[in-house]
Amino acid sequence: MDKDSENILRKRLEAELQAILNDEQSSKESRSVVKLDQTAIGRLSRMDSLQAQAMALASSRRRHNALKKIRAALQRCEDSEFGYCTNCGNPIAQARLEFDPSVATCIECAP
Repeated sequence: MDKDSENILRKRLEAELQAILNDEQSSKESRSVVKLDQTAIGRLSRMDSLQAQAMALASSRRRHNALKKIRAALQRCEDSEFGYCTNCGNPIAQARLEFDPSVATCIECAP
């Protein structure tokens, strides 16, 4: 992979990292504990609140997993290992990296 392509993908990774961090910050309130005060809201409203909280927590877990992948890819950039499979060491196809720059394995080693 040439340096220009790697730099473009690195900038994409950095932009995705920042977007996820921004989403994580803005969704903080929706993951907070739901108050179960029966005088304040009805039973259906509480169930809706609990469901919304559960969905927000699941989204947060997905964001954390994406952050791990992106940070690992950025570390591979720093270590001059970006674009190479972490399992076999062979180059990862350019199209695969363009689709998902955080991918760590070639298509043959993909789970």
